[in-house]
Amino acid sequence: MKFADLGLSDELLQAVQDAGYEEPTPIQAEAIPQVQMMRDLIAIAQTGTGKTASFVLPMIDVLANGRRRALMPRSLILEPTRELAMQVAENFEKYGKNHDLKMALLIGGVQMGDQVKALNEGVDVLIATPGRLMDLFERGKILLNGCDLLVIDEADRMLDMGFIPDIEFICEKLPTQRQTLLFSATMPPPIKKLADKFLTNPKQIEVARAATANENIAQFKVEISPRKKKQALKYLLDVDNVQTAIIFANRKTTVRDLNKDLQKSGFKSGEIHGDMDQASRIAELDLFKKGEVNILVASDVAARGLDIKGVSHVFNYDTPWHPDDYVHRIGRTGRAGAKGRAITLVTPEDKEALANVEKLTKMKVPPFDWSSVSPADEERSDPEPREERKEKPKRTRRKKDEAKPEEKAKPPPRGKKAEVKPPKDKQERKPRRDDNDPPGKPGEWNGPMPGFLDVGFD
Repeated sequence: MKFADLGLSDELLQAVQDAGYEEPTPIQAEAIPQVQMMRDLIAIAQTGTGKTASFVLPMIDVLANGRRRALMPRSLILEPTRELAMQVAENFEKYGKNHDLKMALLIGGVQMGDQVKALNEGVDVLIATPGRLMDLFERGKILLNGCDLLVIDEADRMLDMGFIPDIEFICEKLPTQRQTLLFSATMPPPIKKLADKFLTNPKQIEVARAATANENIAQFKVEISPRKKKQALKYLLDVDNVQTAIIFANRKTTVRDLNKDLQKSGFKSGEIHGDMDQASRIAELDLFKKGEVNILVASDVAARGLDIKGVSHVFNYDTPWHPDDYVHRIGRTGRAGAKGRAITLVTPEDKEALANVEKLTKMKVPPFDWSSVSPADEERSDPEPREERKEKPKRTRRKKDEAKPEEKAKPPPRGKKAEVKPPKDKQERKPRRDDNDPPGKPGEWNGPMPGFLDVGFD
C-alpha cells in the first residue's frame, strides 16, 4: 500500500513525499481512513510505529476547510510531556507546509505571553500539556466549546503522571458532538473506563499486542553487582558497535553523576532530566540530534518524548521501577523499521523489577550475547572512545628497581648457579582461559570474560 491509496490530498502527499516516505506503517494504514470518516478511534500501538503521523496527516486534510476564531481552537491534541508535544508540533510543520493552518504549542517552561497571543489570533490546532491548558482555561484565556476534534495521545502515560482527572475535566468542557481519538501503548482498566465514558462507538485497532516490545529490538540483560555497573556500561559502550545511545536512569542525581563520569572517561555525552529548564533540555536534544554528542543520559521524563532517528542502542543503567516504562524506554531504538539493541544492567536488587517486566511483556530477557564482541575488543575493559584514543607517550624515566646502564648485575651467592631466563619472546605463554577448555555449546560464549562479570547472580 502507498500513501496515495489512502485518499490524502495532493498537497499533503507532496509533503509526505518530500519527507522521504512512500508507504504507510500498519498503524497509519488502519487509522488514517477511520479519522477521515470522522469516527471515534481507540488505537493501541507501541512506540516507534509511526502513530503520530497516523493522526497528524488526516487532521491536516480535515482542518483544511474551516474558519479560525479567537481563543477557540478548532482541534486539541493532549500530550503528557513537553518533549512529546514539541515532536507533534514538528510533525504538523513538516506535513502541513502546503496548507494554510495555524498551530499553537501550549507547554510549561516557556513564556506564556507568546502562547496567549497565538490563541488570540485564532488557531486550527492546539497542542498542549494538561497542566498549562488547565492554567490558561482557569484564567479565561481559552475557550474549548469550539473544538470539534480531540486527540488524547499516550493515554497510559497520562495515567502514570496523574493527568486523568484533568483530562476528564477538559473533556467535559468540550462539545458533546465531537470526534475523539485515543492512542495508547497499553490499555489498563482506568484508560478503558475513560474511553467508555468519553468516546462514542469507537473503532478499535491494535497493530501489536499491548505491552509488547518491538520485534526489531534485540533485548539483553547483564547481571552485575552495583559497584561494577559503570565499568560494565563503559565496556559495552566501547565494544558493542554503539553509534548513538540513550542511557536511562531512575533518579535525576544518577543521570547527572553518570554523565559527568562518562565525560571524564572521554565519551561524548549529554544529559536530560526534569530539573533542567526547557531551554536547556531543548539545547541538549539539539546537540544529540546533530550528532555533536552521541550518548544521551536521561531520566524517564524523556522516555516517551524522544523521536530521534538512528538510535542504535538503549541502555537501562537502572532497571525501571514500573514495567510499562521498560517498553517505552527501549522504544527509543528500533524505530520506523530499523534494528536496535536494548541492554539492561540488572543487580540482585533488580530481580523483582525485571520479573515484573518479563511478566508484562510475556518474554524472558536473555543474557547478553558476549560472542558478538570481537576478540580485538575483549582486551579493553576500561575503554576510551575510538576517536578520542591517543597514543600515550613512552616513559623515559628509569624505574626504581631498574639497574643503571653502567652497573653490572651482581653475581649470585657462592654455591648457587645464576638463573638464566629465556628471551621475552621465547618465554612460555600463560594459557588463555579458553586454550584448554572443551568447546561449549553452539552460541555459547567461549572466550575470556570481562572482569566485571565474575559477580553475577543466579
